[in-house]
This record gives sequence, C-alpha cells and structure tokens, in this order.
Amino acid sequence: MKNTIAARIADFLKEFPPFSLLEEKQLLTISKDVKVIYMEKGKPVFRKGENGHEHFYIVNKGAIDLQKINENGEAETIDKCDEGDIFGLRPLFAKENYLINADTDEESILYAIPISIFKPIAENNSRVGNFLIESFASNTRNPYSPEHRGQLVTDNTVDFKTDAMYELQPVPIVKKIVTVPPETTIKTAANLMSNKKVGSILITENEIPIGIVTDMDFRKMVATGRLSIDTSVSEIMTSPVICYSRNITIAQAQLTMMKHNINHICITKDGTPNTRVKGIVSEHDIIVSQANNPSVLMKAIKRARSTKKLKKVRNKITQLLRGYLDHNIPLTHISKIFFELNDATIKRIIDRCIEKMETPPPVNFAWLSLGSQGRKEQLLHTDQDNALVFEDVPEEKLEETKEYFLKLSKKVTKRLSIIGYEFCPAEMMARNPDYCLSLKEWKEQFSDWIVEPGPDQILLCSIFFDYDISYGDVKLSNELADHIYKEIESYKKFLTLLAASALRNPTPLGFFRQFLVEHDGENKDFFDIKKRAITPLTDAGRVLSLLYQVKNISNTAERFEKLAQLEPANKELYLACSYSSKALLKFRTKQGLRHKDSGRFINLQDLSKEDKIKLKRCFKSIKDVQELIKFRFEISSYLP
Repeated sequence: MKNTIAARIADFLKEFPPFSLLEEKQLLTISKDVKVIYMEKGKPVFRKGENGHEHFYIVNKGAIDLQKINENGEAETIDKCDEGDIFGLRPLFAKENYLINADTDEESILYAIPISIFKPIAENNSRVGNFLIESFASNTRNPYSPEHRGQLVTDNTVDFKTDAMYELQPVPIVKKIVTVPPETTIKTAANLMSNKKVGSILITENEIPIGIVTDMDFRKMVATGRLSIDTSVSEIMTSPVICYSRNITIAQAQLTMMKHNINHICITKDGTPNTRVKGIVSEHDIIVSQANNPSVLMKAIKRARSTKKLKKVRNKITQLLRGYLDHNIPLTHISKIFFELNDATIKRIIDRCIEKMETPPPVNFAWLSLGSQGRKEQLLHTDQDNALVFEDVPEEKLEETKEYFLKLSKKVTKRLSIIGYEFCPAEMMARNPDYCLSLKEWKEQFSDWIVEPGPDQILLCSIFFDYDISYGDVKLSNELADHIYKEIESYKKFLTLLAASALRNPTPLGFFRQFLVEHDGENKDFFDIKKRAITPLTDAGRVLSLLYQVKNISNTAERFEKLAQLEPANKELYLACSYSSKALLKFRTKQGLRHKDSGRFINLQDLSKEDKIKLKRCFKSIKDVQELIKFRFEISSYLP
C-alpha cells in the first residue's frame, strides 16, 4: 500500500534544495523516516552547547529564529528560517555541539530529516554535497540590521549627478549579430554586412570570437587598394577582440573604447574571448541611447509643444527606469530623479493648458500632487491624485474664480490621462469641485476633517497629508500646511483616530505565515502588495511624523529615517521600516514593468521561493511598527 504521508512529505521536499536535486526514489526513501514535529511559539528546537541531534530540520510551516548569544549573555536573532529553509546542519559535518539557538518564532511544523538516512545519499550526489557544504559554511544574515540591507534594494550612499546616473545605465547591446569564419573573403563579408545593414561583422571559430571587421577597416584596407576583395577577411580583422559580459555600463564601454581606440565591444557569456558571443556594443548605439539621459529627457519635456510629444518622452522615461533597475541603481536616487521628471511633466502640461485658456489665471494658485507623487514614490504610471488651491477672493468673485480653475483642471487632468496617468476612480482630482477650493475653503475643509472626523474623513485626510506643490505659489501650500499642524495640535484625539486607521491593514501574513490574497473579484487569489504591504508602512510613517510635527518630508522612507533620528531607542525599527518601504516599492515597480501594469496585484505562483522570503522579511517591519503604534496611541483594536 502506498504511504500517503511519505508521498505528501516528498511532494513538499522536492520543491526545495537540496531535495530538489534528488531522484524521486531517493526522496521517498528519506520521506518514509521523516519525523513530523509540531511546536508552539517560543519553544526551543535546540540550544547553544546542546549535543547535535540525530536529525536536521526543514520548515514546513511557520518560522524559526536562529540566535547567537552576545557578550551580555542575551540572545540576538541573526537569521530567520521560513517555509522550505533547512537548519541544524552541524551534525552532518562535525561531531560538535550546536553553536547557536533555534527557537520557534510562531507555531511551526518541522520535518526532521534523519542524518543516518540522508548522509549516504548526499555523499553519492556531488550537487547535494556542494549545496550542503556552502550552506554550512555561509554566514547567516539579519536583514534588519544596518550592515545587512540590500536584499531587494541597494542603498549605497553615493552622490550621483544626473549625467553620472545616465553613465551607470547598462550599455545598449545588439543581440542580432553577423558572424563569419576567418577564411571568408572580404567581398563575401562586405556583401553580408550590406544585406544585413550592419556596421561590423565578427570573425568566429566554434562560436568563439577571434576578430572583428568594421566599415572603417574596409575603408582603410580595401578602398585604398591595399588588399584585394578576394583576400581572406582574417587579413583585415582586428584581433584580439575586446570582450565584456552583459552587465557593462555605458561609462565602462566609453572608457574602454577610448583606451583601445575602438568603436565596437564584443559581449560574451563570461566577458572573455573564450566563450560564446552574446551580442555587440557600438559607439553609435551609445550615442543614440543618450536620448534616455535624464538631463536630455528634462530638456525634451520643457521643449515639448504637444501632449503627443510628452507621451513619447514618458515612454523613454519608462525605458530609463527599466535600465536603472536592471543595473541595481539605489532606489533613493531613482525616486529623486523620477520625481523631478514627473514634476517637470506636470509643470509643462499646466503651462501649456494656461496658454490655451482665454485669459491668464485671475489669482495665484497652487497645483498639489497627492499620494505617491506627493511622496516622491511614483515610478510607474498609476492613477492621478491632485488638488488645486487658489488665493482667497471676495465672496462675489468666488464662483467665477472657481469656474476658471475647474476648467483649467479639466484640461490638465485630461492631458495627464493621455500620457499615461489614469483618472482617479474616486475622483480625487482638481477637476472635482470638492478638491478645487480657495485657501479659506481648504482651511475650513481640513478643520472639519480634523475636529469632527468620521471614517471617510480620516481616509481623505490621510491622502491629503501627503501632498507636494507641483506648480504655482508655494506660499499658499505653506500657509495651508501651517493651518493643518495647528489644528492637529489643538485636537489630539484626531491623531489617535488616524493611528487607528493606520492599523486597518494588519500584517500581510495569515496562519502559518501564508500570504493573504484577494478572495473574490477579478484579482481573486492575487496578492495586493499596495493594500497589504506598502500602504500600512505609508500610514505608519505618516501618523508618527505628524505626531512629531515633521514638516516638508512626505517620502515614506525619509520619514522613517527622520524618526530614527528623533527616537534613538527605536532607531533599528525605523531604519528597518525605511528599508522595507524602499524594497517593497522596488519589488512592485519590477512587477509592473514585467507585466506592463501598475504592479499592484501579484500572482504568487510567479514568485520564486527567494522572492517570497524577501517579502516576508519586509513584512516583519509592518508587524513591529503597528505594534508600536498600537501601544503608543493606546489603541485596543483595529478599525473595521
């Protein structure tokens, strides 16, 4: 009779290394002797100094904290094992006691793998052996400590100028290359280049590059009559070929070309002339790629005379974003550059729309970008959130003035929609009369929201607290901000309600650390990374910043970094939140670029185990900061 328990265990194990490297028969042999262990939260699996067990372990459900003992005798978490992670390998390699603690971080189910059964199989499978040795020898990492950030986002503190950011983009590679063997005649090679419309041809033997011939070589060696067209192409080729791997930057390529006085670089599998050709880089292609230089794009935005041209520039900005992410440029720098490009686009559209109005604006006004653009976090084309505030006018002029700005706002929002920023489904846009108000009306509106807040008012407030002026008179937005902070100071209860609202989306993990997914609708079974992960951190950063009356900082990561300065006791938590907010934004952006959408809804089936673990590590920050808010504002339960 088939052992169904062993079969289920084998089905689980085969999804994770090193078990994925075993044959099905070997897996079943191991699975028959696996012990299934249920452990409550906070229980030890083993302790430092304890004799090695007869098993090592893999997490089936739950999470395990691996802890070292510091100089004060206190346990410090150095790594966390999630679903599919193995730990307790020491008995496989050394007859020594355990050097760390392993405790359950929550209710967990472990599979205990017998060493006596597994070791002979591992010794006869080199790939399994290598995996285990590397796992045993590698250091554990704590993603929440300052020195170990960088799982989803690199955060190097480099001061890039705009042009330098361009030069750090990946170089444009042409993958459709033309190759010939060395005995090919010059005439044949020239005809082939002409037919394929290329400026160079690679000379290869067994797909290995041994030389390159360009248009310049034909001019120097053939057109001058020095060599016959029936001569072998190897007589005029440049050899050896300068080779790089595919991750070469524009700056590296330019320096290499200048150093070697060449205008082509060969891209091979490992960056040496000893492996297969993967593509070619030309000086011409680099020059063409300068159209994606941020400074060039900025000039193009300012010169654009139509919405159609602005849309083309926006497409190039998306290409620039893809290049930066591919080359792992720090998200802090990416966000700043893209905020400026987005902001310049909004300014240009407003300028153009004012030109199309019959008369200039009757009074000074300010265009406010809300939401992700207001927080300098808008990298993808998401829906637009904006508002307009204009100078106070006499009562008899109010409707006429408002009508002018509503007409202007409709023109602006329409053009923003054309270039890719969809209309807000909730109509939180300046074209809505509710969000196109005089300064006095806005002050009264915020006072109502703060003094007598209901659930809807709290939600509206949370959106409008993240604004940045994109166009117009900064005095108007500053005066409005001063009024808001004064009101909050007078009505402390509002912050408590805002804090409770920040807890409306609890930790994104359910029972046994499973992702909480949508249960119905068109996104059924998808993970909503905005609602369940990004928004909780955004809400937490906002309410804590308002508590400290932090002004002129709306970016979530920067808010937490400021909080780390203001609260040294919680510095590590706030820096972990800052890291997680950038990591989650970067993850969403990559998903959006891959699927050509907003990146909000993620199919978990498409994620690797590594991606899932990285996301879960970010989720710990959400849980911890929400616990802090719950305690600080004395909130007994989440809002419905």
